[in-house]
Amino acid sequence: MSEFLHYLQPVLSGIVYVVMALLCTAAMLLSCVTLSGTWLVLLAAILALLLPEKAFPGIWTIACFALIAAGVEATEAVAGAWGVRKRGGSKLAGVLAVVGGLIGLVLGSFIPVLILGNLIGMITVSFVLVYVVEKKRLQKSGEAANVAWGTVLGRVFVLLLKVIATLGMITYLWYGLLRH
Repeated sequence: MSEFLHYLQPVLSGIVYVVMALLCTAAMLLSCVTLSGTWLVLLAAILALLLPEKAFPGIWTIACFALIAAGVEATEAVAGAWGVRKRGGSKLAGVLAVVGGLIGLVLGSFIPVLILGNLIGMITVSFVLVYVVEKKRLQKSGEAANVAWGTVLGRVFVLLLKVIATLGMITYLWYGLLRH
């Protein structure tokens, strides 16, 4: 029986590597279409703990990956409001940018463009809500549009952040695995 397990171990390791590669690929694709892939990379790193005779990744890598994933999520939650506030918008407009993002996320799922519908919904609803509030406050369309454009820039910033964070985590994970 132990001889059978000895031969089975490389097969199981190969399966773990394949699943990790699939998770990392899915993570990168999801990050490119506004969903957070960092959690999938964290899952791949946790799976790497199953690999025999690997000193990498350790618990510190797992903890850092979890912090990065949580940080990306927290940044996403406030991105629209941050963009509005940076362009001189009111506190109410900042709150509506966040609320609009959540509403747009749900409504965007009805847009028949796979996954991108959510991004379109988030940006559109956030923009419209901020624009309406700022138009009423400022009494000027151009300035209101300028403030509302901040929510769009905030969302695009988060998209880039997600892609960079996910790619960085994937690179660090695979470099560490290949190096050890």
